[in-house]
Amino acid sequence: MTTPDTPAARVASGDRMPSWLPRAVFLILAMTAGFRLLGWTLAHLRSLLIDLLLAFFLALAFEPAVDRMARRGMRRGAATGLAFVVVFLACAGFLAVVGSLLVDQVVAFAHHLPDYLDDLVAWVNRTFGTDLTVEKIQGNVFKDSGTVQGYAERVANNALGLSAKIAAGLFELFTIALFTFYFTAEGPRMRRAVCSLLPPERQAEVLRGWEIAIDKTGGYLYSRAALALISAFAHYVAFLVLGLPYAVPLALWVGLISQFVPTVGTYIAIVLPALIALTVSPVTAVWVVLFATAYQQFENYLLHPRITARTVEIHPAVAFGAVIGGAALLGAVGALIAIPIAATGQAFVGSYLHRYEIPEHRLTPDETRPRRGRGPLTRMWRRARDGRRRAHPQDQKRNSR
Repeated sequence: MTTPDTPAARVASGDRMPSWLPRAVFLILAMTAGFRLLGWTLAHLRSLLIDLLLAFFLALAFEPAVDRMARRGMRRGAATGLAFVVVFLACAGFLAVVGSLLVDQVVAFAHHLPDYLDDLVAWVNRTFGTDLTVEKIQGNVFKDSGTVQGYAERVANNALGLSAKIAAGLFELFTIALFTFYFTAEGPRMRRAVCSLLPPERQAEVLRGWEIAIDKTGGYLYSRAALALISAFAHYVAFLVLGLPYAVPLALWVGLISQFVPTVGTYIAIVLPALIALTVSPVTAVWVVLFATAYQQFENYLLHPRITARTVEIHPAVAFGAVIGGAALLGAVGALIAIPIAATGQAFVGSYLHRYEIPEHRLTPDETRPRRGRGPLTRMWRRARDGRRRAHPQDQKRNSR
């Protein structure tokens, strides 16, 4: 006799809900709530976490200089403060020089603005056959007082927002500097605190990774500083030859911006010298752009590989991809620290990899071995030499003796 398939029959036969099902449902709900809470927390702390990450890598860059002064007997806090003072004075001097240049150019532009407007109106009249004057343009602009008043009101309303953004930016810089100081001055104590939570075999790996990060980050910044000095000197000479005013501040601007602003620094750096060159002549501006382009190619193919190969040891394609990925994840901060992170990860992973010998094959030539010349001139010279040997075999025998 079969039992009817009803809920009462299933309960009577012992077909009850599994005991683990309520716990599983509760665990899934708790994990979902936890992930949502974690995402909400990270979203609100994103700015602080990015500041901490940037401060950590800046501290890695300060570590070699501070360690060198600490080994000579200086207290670590005083050594860190001295390094900060030197960097602050250098940045302040650079901003003062560039700021004075910008102020002078703005004053000069305002002084020559009527002449620029007259030249522009004259060009428009010649090109398009119009009959415009500066007075007519000014009358049409200021006749609509509502437009001018509305623009003035928008500027006044945005002034408060701009002031708030400037204050927030200064506070963020102060936060980064404060954490950088603590990470640098308390570096040994922080590493001891981290390693004390790990077993001995893990402590060695953490310290080795930390040491690699210090070497790669410091090497990256030092190589950038060397490239910036070379670029500044080359552009200074070029600006002097072209007769460009303010050659020293413009050269410093190009050198620093092109090296320390990721990806687009080269294009941003040349805009200011090109605009100032326009005040001299359009031909001078063209020569400035051409020289900057030629120097960039010289730097990319000759200087940059040789200097960074001794410090960062990362392939240019890997560096470019790392910069793009870092910018996509963390914006400008990610682009700035992407290359040290990639170099550190490559060096750390490479210490655990075992490499094998590669057999000789036409698809895997060894680029480090010296190769015989294979150019067209070399082939022509070899053909001529072989032809002479076949034409005068007795001379070949005599030379062999």
